[in-house]
Amino acid sequence: MSQAGLTVAVTGPTGTFGSGLMPLLQDDDRIDRVIGIARRPFDPAERGWSKMAYRQGDVRDPDALRAAFVGVDVVVHLAFLISGNASRETIRAINVDGTLNVFRAAAAAGARRFVYASSVAAYGFHADNPELIDEDWPVRPASRLFYAQEKAELEELLQREAAAAPELALYLLRPPVVLGPNAVGAKDVLPGPLAPLGRRLLGRPRRLPLPIPLLVPEHPLQLIHEEDVGRALQLCVVGAGPPGAYNIAGEGVVTAADVAREFGALPIRLPAGPGQAAARAISRLPFLPPVAEWVEAVSRPAIMDTTRAREQLGWRPRYTGLEALRDTLRDRS
Repeated sequence: MSQAGLTVAVTGPTGTFGSGLMPLLQDDDRIDRVIGIARRPFDPAERGWSKMAYRQGDVRDPDALRAAFVGVDVVVHLAFLISGNASRETIRAINVDGTLNVFRAAAAAGARRFVYASSVAAYGFHADNPELIDEDWPVRPASRLFYAQEKAELEELLQREAAAAPELALYLLRPPVVLGPNAVGAKDVLPGPLAPLGRRLLGRPRRLPLPIPLLVPEHPLQLIHEEDVGRALQLCVVGAGPPGAYNIAGEGVVTAADVAREFGALPIRLPAGPGQAAARAISRLPFLPPVAEWVEAVSRPAIMDTTRAREQLGWRPRYTGLEALRDTLRDRS
């Protein structure tokens, strides 16, 4: 069946995920119109997005969402706080309540597909997680990390909402750390001991001017390029595969030492066990601010199997995890 003439609404279109998706929707002949919903005004034409009409809106405002979604076929929900100085109440109001508002408004508008950017963090960082996690493994809240807790909770809540609205097909994408030239959030999510380095460098991506020694654990992780996330989102938008959850990640597994080396540091390798044990101990400290809770992400490895996305969506990453990091750090001056 032809998918020509689709109208797609995207919340948070100017973030990292939107930067990977919007050029693809712009060039896709199956997409006629895009509605971009964001709190802060922006001009789509300045970005070359001639198909997009901007609508000012807040995911905490159901009325604004319902007005924006009139006539849409697909809703892509990308707006989400991953860290920052907002209160926990504000974070939850945007992330959890806001996501439910978006889904319910999409259902009320008669949309056919709802595409949600979840995360590998939804699996949690549990001792009994398998070495390679596929989509049949349950999502479970992390012990402390608010982002992982909310991603797991939201997947459960969205599944319940979808059961009550079977005409709205639910797609869930679970990427790892997303990198690329527009990865504005990557500065806050590099693992554990690399977090200060990431905050300093990924705001303006660059390598260290001089190599410095850096203690890093042998912690494995996956990375993905924003363009590869965009392609997976696009495939869900057009219904290339059945609804459901899909793990996506760049080829290969890197370590924290690999990441440090790409930044120009001189990694001093620490055994994975002690480093992960230290992360678990730190994550249990009381009164951690939200951004410090990210240390739990290095308390256990979380490596995903991406077979389902390849076989059912027809998705293939163009970047390895290491290539995604190198493209993030590439000098574009």
